[in-house]
Amino acid sequence: MTEPQHIAVIDIGKTNAKLALVDLATLTEIAVVTRPNVVQAESPWPHYDVEGHWAFLLGALRTFHRDHRVNAISITTHGACAALLAADGSLAAPILDYEYEYPSDIVTAYDALKPDFALTGSPRMVGGLNIGAQLHYQFTTDPTLRDRTAQIVTYPQFWGHRLTGIAATDVTSLGCHTDLWDPHKGAFSNLAAALGVQDEMATVRHPSDILGPILPDIAEATGLDPNTPVCVGIHDSNASLYPHLLSQHAPACVVSTGTWVVAMSLTGNDAVPIPPLDPARDTLINVNALGQAVPSARFMGGREYEVIQNGHPYAPTRQDVTTVLERSLMLLPSVEHGTGPFQGCKMQWRDTEPPVGSGQRSVALSYYLALMTGTCLDLIEGTGPTIVEGPFAHNAEFIAMLKAVTHRPVFTSEAVTGTSIGAALLFNHHEKLPNASSAENPHVGEDLLNYVDRWRTLVQTGR
Repeated sequence: MTEPQHIAVIDIGKTNAKLALVDLATLTEIAVVTRPNVVQAESPWPHYDVEGHWAFLLGALRTFHRDHRVNAISITTHGACAALLAADGSLAAPILDYEYEYPSDIVTAYDALKPDFALTGSPRMVGGLNIGAQLHYQFTTDPTLRDRTAQIVTYPQFWGHRLTGIAATDVTSLGCHTDLWDPHKGAFSNLAAALGVQDEMATVRHPSDILGPILPDIAEATGLDPNTPVCVGIHDSNASLYPHLLSQHAPACVVSTGTWVVAMSLTGNDAVPIPPLDPARDTLINVNALGQAVPSARFMGGREYEVIQNGHPYAPTRQDVTTVLERSLMLLPSVEHGTGPFQGCKMQWRDTEPPVGSGQRSVALSYYLALMTGTCLDLIEGTGPTIVEGPFAHNAEFIAMLKAVTHRPVFTSEAVTGTSIGAALLFNHHEKLPNASSAENPHVGEDLLNYVDRWRTLVQTGR
C-alpha cells in the first residue's frame, strides 16, 4: 500500500464529534470541523446521535477530499461505549450514553457479576462507565435484545463498521475499564461468559491493523477512492499516548486532557511491576496500542472546567495570579464528585468564591486542575517528565502549577489535538514523531510551593 499523506481522523469525544485532516508528513492538522455530541433523551434509554454524527462525517469527508484529498481514515473515540449490531449490520438498539445511571437493583445484580479489580484493573464506576454494566443493564431491561444482537463492537469499530462493513473490537477500547478484559493475560475476562456474550464479541484487533477499504456507497457519497483504507481505530486517551509510546525511551508520564483528564505512566521497561492501585480513587489499568498494561488515573477535568467557568472563561492577569496566591484562594475537590481521586467529597471554595468570568476564578480553577492532576500522577507512582496533551497544554497557570506539584519537568504537545495526531500515526510510525516542547515555566517559587502545601493539607484534613 502506498504511504498515505492525508489521514482523515474521526474523533468522537464525549463533548464534541470531530473530523480532523492530518498531514502525515508534517504531523499537523490542516482542517478540523466539529459538532456537539448532544445526548438524545428518547426511549429506550439516553443515547448518542449517531445518525446526526454520520451525516456530519460524510459531509466533512466529502469537503476534505474535494479541498485536500483524503488518502486514509483513522478513528478514535471516547471509551466506555459499545454498539450492539443486528444480523444485517444495523444497530440492534441505540448506543447507550455511559453517564446514564441505572436502578439500584440492577446495579446490585451487576456487582455480583463484576470480576475483581485485581484481575481486570477495572474499578467499579458510576453509571455505564464499565461496558459490562451497560450490557447487563441493556439485556436486563430489554429481554428481547439478546436475541437481536449478532455482534458487539467497541465504539471506534462501530464507525469502522459503518465505513467498511467489517466488525471488530480493539485492545485499547476493551482495556478501558470495561470489566470484560484481563490486561495481565491479554484476553477476555470471565465476565464475557457470565453475561453470555463471549460468542458475540467481535474479533479483537490491534488499532493499527487495517480493517478494510471503504464500502462502495461511502465512496460514492464522499468522492473518496473505493480503495481508501480504514484502520481498526483506538481509544482516545491511548491515541494521545501513542506518539510517546513510540518515541519515549525513558520513564515518563502522559496527561491527556479533554472531558476526561487521564494520567498514564510509561515506565520504559516492561519488567517494572504495576504499582498498587486503589479503585476507590479512580486508578485503573489501561491497555495501550501494543496490548501492554498502563497504570492510569483520571478525573473529569474538562467537565469540571466547564462547570466552574460556566461559559465565561477569562484570560487572567499577573495581578490575578498574585492575588490568588496571596489570599490562598482555592477550589477544593471535587466538582464532579462521582469520579476522580476524591470521590464523595463535595466541592467548596476556600476564601470568597470569585465571580464567574473573573481572572481570579480562572487562576484558582487552573491550579485546582493541576493539583488534581498531580494527585493522579502520585497515585500511579509516575516518574520522569510529564507531557501534557490537549487543551490544558495551552493553560499557562495549569502548567506552572503542575510543575510545582510534581517537582519534575513538564512538556507540552505541539499538536492542537493530540488524539488526532496519535490516531493518524496508526498509519505510519516510521516518520518523525511530534516533539513535545518544554513549557515556558517560570522558576517554581515559594508562593506556588506554599499553595500546594496548603491545598494538600486542607484536602487531607477534610478542610
